[in-house]
Amino acid sequence: MYDFGEFKRKSEETLEWLKKEYTNIRTGRAMPSILDRVSVSAYGSSVPINQLATVSVEDPKTLRLTVWDKAAIKDIDKAIRESNLGLSIAVDATGLRVSFPELTADRRTTLSKIAKEKLEEARVAIRTEREKTLNRAGKNLSEDEKFRLKSDLQKMVDEINKKLEELSAKKEAEILE
Repeated sequence: MYDFGEFKRKSEETLEWLKKEYTNIRTGRAMPSILDRVSVSAYGSSVPINQLATVSVEDPKTLRLTVWDKAAIKDIDKAIRESNLGLSIAVDATGLRVSFPELTADRRTTLSKIAKEKLEEARVAIRTEREKTLNRAGKNLSEDEKFRLKSDLQKMVDEINKKLEELSAKKEAEILE
């Protein structure tokens, strides 16, 4: 039978990509992962925040950044402000406090649309990979073998689509709560 290893690998990559994209969609809840993509210009290079400070959740709407080198506080503050994440920042004696403002109804609708667009991008990637797999494997096969191949592949596509849907539904609920 045909080896679906490449399809499975690409499917998992797509699922991981969607998870990462969804962590970048800010909901009203404080999540340290939102700062993962923010780079700080410090010490002559671009450095991720987690290499300059400890990021922890202070309460459901606030993150606490405990900066190890107090000289980097201004650089971190500037980087977060320039990231356009819509977060409020307050500097205090021990570091920074990052607050997540309440989402408006319009913003929730926009975020929901973005989440659906990301889901559709993931589905398209899965469909594209399915077609590539069929084209690679479909050569030199009898009609019965092609039918079996399509059937087995469709089961895998349905399974990954179900995982994508669950991830999307979870994010949708997070946005709308």
